Amino acid sequence: MVFYMPGQVESRAPDAGQRTPREIVQALDRHIVGQLAAKRAVAIALRNRTRRQRLEPRLAEEVLPKNILMIGPTGVGKTEIARRLARLAGAPFLKVEASKFTEVGYVGRDVESMIRDLVEVAVEMARQERRAEVRAQAEVAARERLLDLLLPPRAARAHPAGSEQEAREREERQAWERSRATVAAQLDAGALEQRVVEIETVPPAASGLRIFTPSGMEEFDTNLREMLPGLFQGRPRKRRTTVDEAREALRREEQEKRIDPDSVARLAIRNVEQSGILFIDELDKIAGREEGHGPQVSREGVQRDLLPVVEGTLVNTKYGLVRTDHILFVGAGAFHVSKPSDLIPELQGRFPIRVELQPLSGEDLVRILKEPEGSLLRQYEALLATDGVELAFTDDGVTAMAAAAERINRVTENIGARRLHTILERVLDEVSFAGPELSGRRIVIDAAYVRSRLDPIASDADLSRYIL
Repeated sequence: MVFYMPGQVESRAPDAGQRTPREIVQALDRHIVGQLAAKRAVAIALRNRTRRQRLEPRLAEEVLPKNILMIGPTGVGKTEIARRLARLAGAPFLKVEASKFTEVGYVGRDVESMIRDLVEVAVEMARQERRAEVRAQAEVAARERLLDLLLPPRAARAHPAGSEQEAREREERQAWERSRATVAAQLDAGALEQRVVEIETVPPAASGLRIFTPSGMEEFDTNLREMLPGLFQGRPRKRRTTVDEAREALRREEQEKRIDPDSVARLAIRNVEQSGILFIDELDKIAGREEGHGPQVSREGVQRDLLPVVEGTLVNTKYGLVRTDHILFVGAGAFHVSKPSDLIPELQGRFPIRVELQPLSGEDLVRILKEPEGSLLRQYEALLATDGVELAFTDDGVTAMAAAAERINRVTENIGARRLHTILERVLDEVSFAGPELSGRRIVIDAAYVRSRLDPIASDADLSRYIL
């Protein structure tokens, strides 16, 4: 399974290269509670990229990133740290699960597909940058096309100089220009937004045939498109829509016309090679030596296939060859059953920086509910405010929810901060359901309210395993 994190697609942060490690940690502190050791490790790794770019090319080529292995239970912030780091850097970022890959020769995805997926993320980022650059030109062109739809251009006719027909043609031309100026003024004033016009659009190309090939399904799909371009290209079709919707469709079309796919591909590959970040989760699931049968089969094979990608190789993608030497790999896993030493020695050496993330305490859960900029409490307050309901969380209410989450994590399965989502949904179930009916009211969530919602379930250990 592949997660494209960057709602994850964002433009490059303009000041990413100017941040010091301390500033990077402070930026991460706004979203993530605790785990200082992990924050310091990723901050140093990000800063080292900036330092490397300031070196002379010959020496910079020798400076390789120090890959990081995060060790800790689920729900303590491993993924969030890497995701926020990628946003700070404006870098292509992809999260993959190591357990979904298989050794070459087995049915499944090969490890090189993670690089191809990362390139796709970088291509979309580069395309967004190019769209922003040509947006002003595209809006002007879209406006002209809208004017042509509202008042079609008048074909000029040639007449003998000085003739009566020429004078009449000139008068008609001037009248048409006055009408166009009037329509343009109405269009700019927003008076024609609901006018219906007919536009011609080209539907997106159909997804190609997908079969297994040695280079992966994606490559065959691309080659087939090149051999039979007309097979996948949609035919232009006309549709009637309002001026408001037509403007957006025409603007997107004009933007795409002004984007050079080759320059986008070159920029994407350069961004991946120089600043790409790959987060490989569940690395502990492929740790362990072969036992010859059962689920252990191909675990060590996946590690062997992963090794050249991490240490540096060329991966063939539909946009060109990609070098993985300077991609930052961040591995993560709980390592409850296995240990990092169960990985093959060569792969262990490719993750020289190891940080252990600590389990979350009750105090940490309280801080997670209250401190981050996009904390869960702020999210629920904003959601219910749209229905006119004012939510007020008291300190003892927040403490009670955190204590309940910690207790259930301790007696059942420890899923860290993710337990808070379940707790809050259960506490606010009635309020969320009756939201519009409570418009104008102020609902106080205190310790007594929390206990009234959770105690009937939490007191039954068997029931809490399924509900909380």
